[in-house]
Amino acid sequence: MNTESNNTPEDEVFSETPDLQLNPDASAPEPAKGSLDFSAAAEAAETGGEVTIESLQAQLADAEKRVLMAHADLDNFRRRTRRDTQDQLRYASIGLIGEVLESIDNLQRAVDTYEADPNNVDGLVEGVKIVSTQIATTLENHGCKKIEAVGQPFDPSLHQAVQMQASEEFESNVVMKDLRPGFQLHDRVVRPSQVFVSTGAEQK
Repeated sequence: MNTESNNTPEDEVFSETPDLQLNPDASAPEPAKGSLDFSAAAEAAETGGEVTIESLQAQLADAEKRVLMAHADLDNFRRRTRRDTQDQLRYASIGLIGEVLESIDNLQRAVDTYEADPNNVDGLVEGVKIVSTQIATTLENHGCKKIEAVGQPFDPSLHQAVQMQASEEFESNVVMKDLRPGFQLHDRVVRPSQVFVSTGAEQK
């Protein structure tokens, strides 16, 4: 006796379907090649539009424009810096010249006073001394100082020996007379002092 099956067609379908097992630790499958990347689409939607070749080309053109503008700004900055440096070097002595001009004015006043009264020689001499002191002060204010020579050991980097003489007052190799004062600007010699150098006491 054959027993008829009580399974319905629906039961046969479900019986052939494999059981689905949920694994919470399993990673989400990667989209197949050629499929849509929904994460990129979502990001494009959040930014207000989809990414297209045209938009990328526009961004590239904008970036190139910004690079060209940056290069132009850099060139302008370099030109301005070079021009400012040249101006600073060109007009670096303007302060010194202004002070020297005041000394020249004072010297001219002394000459005018003497010409108005040729008998006033003392006034002319006093005026010249004042101007000489004023010029020396101006030079010191700008870092140019007189080289101390007399009584100092002879230094070929500061002094130029014109003559060697015996001296009862100064020891050997010591400057005994300053013929032409020397000057140095900060640590650099502008001109050396022309000096007489002692050879020490004359042997009898």
